[in-house]
Amino acid sequence: MPCRIPSSPPPLLIFLLFLLSLLVSTNAYPGNNPPTRFCPNSTCGKQDIAYPFWLAPNLSTIPSTYCGYPGFVLICQNDTPILSLGRNNYTVTDVDYNNQTISLVDTDVLAAGTCPRPRRNLTLLNNFFLNYTTSDPSLALMNLNYTSYLNYTSLDTNLTFFLDCSDGPSDHRITCLSGSSGNSSYIFTDDDLSAINEYDLVRQCQDIVVAPVLSQEANGGNLSALSSDFGGVLKKGFQLGWSNKTLEECYRCELSGGLCGYQTTPTSLSLACFCSNGVSDRLCGSKKQTKTIIIAGVSAGAGVVLIAGVLCVLWFRYKKRKQHSPSSKDLIRNSSFEASSKDPELGSIHYQTHVFTYEELQEATNHFDSSKELGDGGFGTVYKGKLRDGRVVAVKRLYENNFKRVEQFMNEIAILSGLRHQNLVSLYGCTSRRSRELLLVYEFVPNGTVADHLHGPRASERSLTWPMRLSIAIETADALAYLHAVEPPIIHRDVKTNNILLDGSFHVKVADFGLSRLFPTDATHVSTAPQGTPGYLDPEYHQCYQLTDRSDVYSFGVVLVELISSKPAVDITRRRHEINLASMAINKIQNCQLDELVDPDLGYQSDWATKKMITMVVELAFRCLQSDGEMRPPIREVLEVLTEIESEGRKTEKEGATDARDDAGLLKNIAPFSPDSVTAKWVSKSTTPNTSE
Repeated sequence: MPCRIPSSPPPLLIFLLFLLSLLVSTNAYPGNNPPTRFCPNSTCGKQDIAYPFWLAPNLSTIPSTYCGYPGFVLICQNDTPILSLGRNNYTVTDVDYNNQTISLVDTDVLAAGTCPRPRRNLTLLNNFFLNYTTSDPSLALMNLNYTSYLNYTSLDTNLTFFLDCSDGPSDHRITCLSGSSGNSSYIFTDDDLSAINEYDLVRQCQDIVVAPVLSQEANGGNLSALSSDFGGVLKKGFQLGWSNKTLEECYRCELSGGLCGYQTTPTSLSLACFCSNGVSDRLCGSKKQTKTIIIAGVSAGAGVVLIAGVLCVLWFRYKKRKQHSPSSKDLIRNSSFEASSKDPELGSIHYQTHVFTYEELQEATNHFDSSKELGDGGFGTVYKGKLRDGRVVAVKRLYENNFKRVEQFMNEIAILSGLRHQNLVSLYGCTSRRSRELLLVYEFVPNGTVADHLHGPRASERSLTWPMRLSIAIETADALAYLHAVEPPIIHRDVKTNNILLDGSFHVKVADFGLSRLFPTDATHVSTAPQGTPGYLDPEYHQCYQLTDRSDVYSFGVVLVELISSKPAVDITRRRHEINLASMAINKIQNCQLDELVDPDLGYQSDWATKKMITMVVELAFRCLQSDGEMRPPIREVLEVLTEIESEGRKTEKEGATDARDDAGLLKNIAPFSPDSVTAKWVSKSTTPNTSE
């Protein structure tokens, strides 16, 4: 899915680039030649290289026009074709153009001895893109916006290596791989991961590597054979497949009789459909049609010159006016400076927030006694404390080695100090920026996190019934809707079950605003480096570096699936295609396998009213998890749908069940999981394992 690039250049520049592209297109039709003239086959050693793959001298020299799929570039090194996946190189051992598969081996493993140490994890993301660097920075940016659709095939399985471990099951030990201080390494197949939790290998080991291999080479899962010959299995490689139907614009080009490629300019990367009569920027057609399009384009361009000039003047006037008006960010910076310049020990105010002394909070937490730790996260450790006035509080102590701690400290104060909502955690105060340590003081929320109750240390209590989970979803959506509605809007950017706290009555308190962003009211998105938690991160934000309010909606969709399934967002002990909960949910929904997704303790099979509600929430989660942000509903609509589901559920419970046949009819009337407007975009997208970051 191509990213939407911000339209910040002056309109006149846009017009000139448009006119230049038309002139290039006008000269791009040399005559009647078959498309293969522009897409010649080549060889690298004994391997034939043909469409949709293409050869480049190296990854830093990408031609301005190439014929082939984006990211399907091969480098020929010593008569050996190399494909780069992310930052890793893989040797191409075979390409089957009829079955559309490519066989690969990790280049480092191939060059190693009989006992290679696996070092690379290969995870094919949903719309996994292949980065390659060009000498032109603008081209590098454009290349980030295009994806390679390579997927695992049915011939693949996984070998999971736990390396340099202090303990583990002896029957999984790899005798030839030893670590530091006598540590050992262990190997597991996809079908034998039960011992991982038994030995707590995630904590016991220094490194974990998941390597794809061919199922037929994995010795039938025989641990003894794998432990002694895993190197031979890795050197047989694995297989990936591709399909032109996953690249919509290439698919249309090929249907019109052309071959797909791309043209690069200093500002764009655009489709080039190689046709018998030349190169088209759309589809193949007759010369007459092509000339008509060119003439129409040039005429339209000439007609818009005057308008472009006027727009250019207006744009410069707008920029000049904008420079003289302070932005919300400027106001925040100025406020933080003024607040921090006051005496920190005189109860001065940060954004109308009480300023505590370090000594007060040190006393409240008994010198940050480890027994008072409530938990820790990416930015700091949270302690339970008791103030001199008797209030029980939660004190966040930001990590000293976090170089962004001041920014996150001020960000959380700036946001929380001005918010008042029953489902947002309250900020009681903080220390001064000039204090010995940066500390934040919140209301104490006693009942742990939603994650604790779903799949954490309190999961065995089974305390969250379906009505409670639906209420948690509604209250969380209400808090997010409030954040998105304030002026300026606030994007939380780290919505997850670990940041949803529960009070004694199981009401929601959304917490942790260290990553949150104030969102300009006149902008459609904010360009920023992706930050968040794996499994919850919006794939569009990850690929396009564009944060929108729909990024929170995607994360909330993952939370909905957690509430339905009681499963964590990421779990490496699950099968490869189910490690990422969002991908797992999409697969189960599209294959009508909800009974395999829903927590059986919720009454999905035994209570028809509960089944109806859960089914509708699943549909809503599916909409929230769309890879295209524009296809996701706004959080206000999500809240309305959830509230309506709860209301209908209560009404149904009062009316009671009528007849089994009526029950079935009600479920049939529920909107399908993949309405046409959604499926049209999703069918063309891969749902291979995904990690979000």
